[in-house]
Amino acid sequence: MSTIYFDHNATSPVLPVCVARMVEVMTAPPGNPSAKHAAGQAAKRVQEQARGELAAFLGAEPAELVFTSGGTEANHQAILGALALQPMKRHVIASAVEHPSTLALVEHLARQGLRVTRLDVDADGLVAPETLANALNPDTALVSVLWANNETGAIQPLDELAPLVRAHGALFHTDAVQAVGRLPVDVRALPVDLLALSGHKFGAPPGIGALYVRKGLKLPPLLHGHQERRRRAGTPNLPGIAALGAACAWLEPGVATLAGNALALRERLERGLVTNVPGAFVNAAGAPRLSNTSSVRFRGVDAEFVLDSLERAGIYASAGSACTSDGTAPSHVLLAMGLDEEQALGTVRFSLGPDNTAEEVDRVVDTLAALLAQRAA
Repeated sequence: MSTIYFDHNATSPVLPVCVARMVEVMTAPPGNPSAKHAAGQAAKRVQEQARGELAAFLGAEPAELVFTSGGTEANHQAILGALALQPMKRHVIASAVEHPSTLALVEHLARQGLRVTRLDVDADGLVAPETLANALNPDTALVSVLWANNETGAIQPLDELAPLVRAHGALFHTDAVQAVGRLPVDVRALPVDLLALSGHKFGAPPGIGALYVRKGLKLPPLLHGHQERRRRAGTPNLPGIAALGAACAWLEPGVATLAGNALALRERLERGLVTNVPGAFVNAAGAPRLSNTSSVRFRGVDAEFVLDSLERAGIYASAGSACTSDGTAPSHVLLAMGLDEEQALGTVRFSLGPDNTAEEVDRVVDTLAALLAQRAA
């Protein structure tokens, strides 16, 4: 029986073009991009080609991009760097539905004496502009709002939130790890100062990401050294960087098409589940969402039972963030949206990718309908 992978928000398969690019780089003569000799300069050209491909994908200038090990590092550099730039300001704002990599850091900062405000969200997981406006004050150094939620797919209204932040003289950071590769991105039109991304969410391998730093912002490094214009130390992960560039070049002409295909499959999945599984309910259904993401709760059924049963049928999904899905606690995202613990613990996340098909969607629906009908009998 073939397996079905509906957990692309946790990690996506590495694209063949990325594998080919990595092999090309790894089998070329060795060279460190920091070295001045010919081999080093050849490696530097590989690095800068990838930086250009990423810049074109984001609508950024190449000099605005810092390569990192992934989204967590990029989020940490953005938040800690923004605070270091404004040492007299001691207030940080983050939404209640941020990824754990951001929330864990702001909780640590709170223990260190910084004042932290968590923004409430509505029943669809969205931050209302007035909620942010009421939280801002002259002491606010940074606001961090996840662009697209990793669990529900809900897309925050950054174009409404960011101008409020700028008007107060604070910096605005967005964790765009789930958005990049699934939404069109143009940082020239997006009023953010800092944007984090991770390559393994859209076809590059794990271990490579980037931070967009708006031109003119002298962000201090998290790791000190001379690489990346002194913004991120360490010998560059050249195969990963090259693969990230290859993923961007491959995706750039087709993001809208892929999103449209995913949306058709997501709607087929949700329609099938709601129609055929009594008590199935789509979370954040009233919000604009990533086209590939569906958060579905099943009344009276624990998600771990559903996921174990699906896995025995060769189907992979998840209960939420891969960083917190140990099955021992309800999702902080769903609780912030007003769900109770039973509802949160009964929620399954399905996240689709470019290779998924309508036949796979139908198999998932049929499997769940049979499973839960048998359980109810």
